[in-house]
Amino acid sequence: MATMQQRTEQAASHLPEHGPIDAKTGREILLSLKHVDITFGKGEDAVRAVQDASFDLYKGETFSLVGESGSGKTTVGRAIIRVNPLAAGEIDFKGVRISGKIPRALDREVIRSIQMVFQDPAASLNERATVDYIISEGLSNFHLYSSEAERVAKVEKIINEVGLLPEHLTRYPHEFSGGQRQRIGIARAMVMEPEMVVADEPISALDVSIRAQVLNLMKRFQEEKGLTYLFIAHDLSVVRFISDRIGVIYKGRIVEIATASELFDFPLHPYTHSLISAIPIPDPVLEKNKILYTYDPSVHDYSTDKPELVDIGHDHFIYGNKKEIEEYRAIRERGVPIKPIQIAEPGSEPPAKAADRELAAEDIRIRPTHDTGSIWYMVLSFLLPILGLVGMFLFQKFHHMRNYRACRKGTVAGFIFLAAVLAIFLLLLLLMVV
Repeated sequence: MATMQQRTEQAASHLPEHGPIDAKTGREILLSLKHVDITFGKGEDAVRAVQDASFDLYKGETFSLVGESGSGKTTVGRAIIRVNPLAAGEIDFKGVRISGKIPRALDREVIRSIQMVFQDPAASLNERATVDYIISEGLSNFHLYSSEAERVAKVEKIINEVGLLPEHLTRYPHEFSGGQRQRIGIARAMVMEPEMVVADEPISALDVSIRAQVLNLMKRFQEEKGLTYLFIAHDLSVVRFISDRIGVIYKGRIVEIATASELFDFPLHPYTHSLISAIPIPDPVLEKNKILYTYDPSVHDYSTDKPELVDIGHDHFIYGNKKEIEEYRAIRERGVPIKPIQIAEPGSEPPAKAADRELAAEDIRIRPTHDTGSIWYMVLSFLLPILGLVGMFLFQKFHHMRNYRACRKGTVAGFIFLAAVLAIFLLLLLLMVV
């Protein structure tokens, strides 16, 4: 028994040559997240950033994780490279657990095998180091060259592959444009010859004209080196054309996973529907008349029937309770593609109700920056109701409606209080006279 345990620990101290094979698809599973929870803070201040996240990455594919800002995309990516610790669950790479406490030798293998390209190319590069040092740092830490000539050759080769020149190696990051800095970040990751790259919104900080160049560069590396990408993004118009599969995350929970074509043809979860409907249309006339779908989480009733991530067929996973899953499955089996982007007829009633439009217009028109409705306006109006009346008049005139309502509440309460005090005083005076 002890010998078997010792062999298991010894086997887990290094990565195998290949990962496990998915029995359903026959593909090699490179990375696997199993019921991952990530929490920041402790006690009452704890924030559950990721909840029960589970998905697999197959070798050689591009898996995109999409969602709005703050949904937990980057948190998952940083957990994969062992920066964010897990509160529950585990992350496996090639079938070996890499989350939590692992042997130092395995940790070094994971660092080399999984590299990350960061969102901000300026903040992720050491401004005090030359490009040569930045790219060579990983090579030096892992002793991936036998001589100085070999190191120089590797650095010059990768700098050429990313579209820069050898003379750029002596310069500093601030001397480059945003697109060039991102190429340096890609070179730093690729020189390690990783098996997987976590790309955390690598093009969001770049000009539109540069984005295609960076994406083409990453795609070329994937084809030449057999890389696997976890592509973190919020721009679905880009994700659609570079991804093999897409996972949609909402408030730390995976709500839908499908191939790119499947997800855009059948966005079954309401949140996915809302994300796709928000993709901008280049034509201003069509964009003006586009019907924007807004996701409302209150449409789900999970009080008794608890939800889970279920495969409804067609390699399509969706999060919901039993009733919702049956509805999603019925829609999918009908095989009629869903059109999440719909255009209203010119001159017709916009999709929002008139009251909603008026409220939205009011929010833009009469809620300036300093219209906070501070409680101090209410307190001051309560203590000095006459001053509160003046404040009400001024705030209403300049469309500070929140401040106006705060003054109105305080003024009304102040006059009621004064009236009550006056009534008590008159009653006592009457009793004394009688």
